[in-house]
Amino acid sequence: MKPAPFDYYAPKTAEEALQNLTDLGYSGKVLAGGQSLIPAMNFRMSRPSALVDLNNIEELFYIKPTADGGLAIGTMTRDADVEHDPVVKQRFPIVAETIGYIAHPQVRVRGTFGGAIAHADPAAQIPALSVALNAKMLVKRKGSERWLSAEDFIIGPFMTVLEPEEMLAEVVLPPLAPRTAGSYRQVSRQRGGYAQAAVISMVGLDERDRVKDVRCVLFSVGETPILSKYASDVLVGNEATPEAIADVAAYAAKNECDPGSDLHGTAEYRRHLVKVLVGRALTEAVERAKK
Repeated sequence: MKPAPFDYYAPKTAEEALQNLTDLGYSGKVLAGGQSLIPAMNFRMSRPSALVDLNNIEELFYIKPTADGGLAIGTMTRDADVEHDPVVKQRFPIVAETIGYIAHPQVRVRGTFGGAIAHADPAAQIPALSVALNAKMLVKRKGSERWLSAEDFIIGPFMTVLEPEEMLAEVVLPPLAPRTAGSYRQVSRQRGGYAQAAVISMVGLDERDRVKDVRCVLFSVGETPILSKYASDVLVGNEATPEAIADVAAYAAKNECDPGSDLHGTAEYRRHLVKVLVGRALTEAVERAKK
């Protein structure tokens, strides 16, 4: 099929793009990488009256180390560029590790870091990664801007707080504390396919190997990336013993996710996957943090 007719805008600056979005209102739609939007338009699942293409705006393509040890990533930065950037690998190895699981290299060359977060696919890696790393979102509209946490930015399946005249301009990853490490685990039916269940765990340890901070995010098993509150309640201030991790994994599988059933797996099967993946991801993150 072919998409329904639409108007096309190709601004050269962020200011011009924001003006386009202001003028278009609800009839406009931002085009970033297009890996999800264009197929949806071809199947007539999405019918925007106009597209505002950000691919000519050079100021939105960048990876900038921040003075405090974090990273600022422009919304149009390609996934492949983030995956292979040496500073990303040094400061946030979990980012490069996780992006490597997104579809295939051809997709990552075109897909964009900010575009994936703005799309808010509940089965996608980058939105979950942004929650796990407590990323901050710079949202701009003509004449003003605001900052939001990843948890506040994503509010439902394929839903964010973005208003029609707004766009996500930048994603900032706060610095990781010393002795902090992460682990990514997923189960999918084939390499590059959507995960039937997936987990990203970030664990920070003190000098006595007690847990100072933990962010364990489940995804592809609910309407949004799910930050496990129970993991913090059980682990922070204590050693991450196998028994404690097993307790967190069992609770997360039973109480903190809401998977559906389809021809590829039942909800019960996906809860089992969550239990196994949480246990493995937390264990590996702790082991990496000790090194």
